[in-house]
Amino acid sequence: MELTRRLGLTDAVVIGLGSMIGAGVFAVFGPAAAAAGSGLLVALVIAGLVAYCNAMSSAWLAARYPESGGTYVYGRERLGPFWGYLAGWGFVVGKTASCAAMALTFGAYAGYPKLFAVAGVVALTTLNLFGVQKSVLLTKIIVTITLLGLGTVVAVAPHDADFGAIKAGGVLQAAGLIFFAFAGYARIATLGEEVRDPERTIPRAIPLALGIVLAVYAVVAFTALSAVGADVLASSSAPLVSVAPQLAAVIRVSACLAALGSLLGLILGVSRTVLAMARDRHLPPVLARVHAGVPRHAELAVGLVVIALVLLVDLRGAIGFSSFCVLTYYAVANASAWSLGKRVVPAFGLAGCVVLAFSLPIASVIGGVVVLALGTAAWFTRKVLWSRSR
Repeated sequence: MELTRRLGLTDAVVIGLGSMIGAGVFAVFGPAAAAAGSGLLVALVIAGLVAYCNAMSSAWLAARYPESGGTYVYGRERLGPFWGYLAGWGFVVGKTASCAAMALTFGAYAGYPKLFAVAGVVALTTLNLFGVQKSVLLTKIIVTITLLGLGTVVAVAPHDADFGAIKAGGVLQAAGLIFFAFAGYARIATLGEEVRDPERTIPRAIPLALGIVLAVYAVVAFTALSAVGADVLASSSAPLVSVAPQLAAVIRVSACLAALGSLLGLILGVSRTVLAMARDRHLPPVLARVHAGVPRHAELAVGLVVIALVLLVDLRGAIGFSSFCVLTYYAVANASAWSLGKRVVPAFGLAGCVVLAFSLPIASVIGGVVVLALGTAAWFTRKVLWSRSR
């Protein structure tokens, strides 16, 4: 059974905004400032440029292949089954870690990290079971409230602090961490089967959502540095609370809503890639079942795995690991776009993904390499067993 095409341009942009707005502001700026100091602004520009290249490659591919699954489908069709599988594996594993990171962000700002994180996952998974259109409505509300909260912080924050020193050696690492905050535009591409007129809508929605988010991040990052400096940002578990402590309650509510908005979009995107991989039997076929236009088995499976991760991992470790896996995913997307006849943008995007991935903290790199190696071993083991059975 096919999914229902319900989403227009505004809906698609809102899903992208909901998936991105929040992660960079409330979860990533702290560790990025610790790595790069006031070079945080340079790192933001680098991450934004790489994200732009990835976004354009994804948009071109999504217009050609308007199916659920994103780069899993693009890699399979343009480069071969293994590369599609590797991209899908990296996306599912990396973005499941992202789900856990956003759930933990929500729990941390709400005051009870693990308890509220699990409750948030349960609530949003239940919402998704009733259909993507209801999820889009909630995302619009969350994005509006979050932007109003951030706007208030920018308006009242002082601008008299020393930015602090630039740690040049950590700029690329900071860019790799900040990239985590931009990857939400992929949610638009992975919802390809649910977007009306995807050939026109997706290529317009992806760069539009990315441009809005980059502008918001730049304003907030500059405001935070000019208010308290890089050292305070790096040492704070709630950076924007230190920027405007008189608005602590508003900031915590905005952070909770932003994290929920990101988590909502992430669960949608991961479940659709799980659906696409299950259709090709890289995952259990039961996960490919669709009920009333909703892949409920995939939604439930993703929700359960995220809950397990929430109970086992910490926020910063989840961000680094997720960034490595997702940068691998976009490396495949750029290589796939190259095969369409595009050249400069995919080449820059591919090189940027590789450089940022291996600039991340060593623990994140090792964890990502091990997970990708396990996925590769599973692929070839399955292939050998299938050949023998024939």
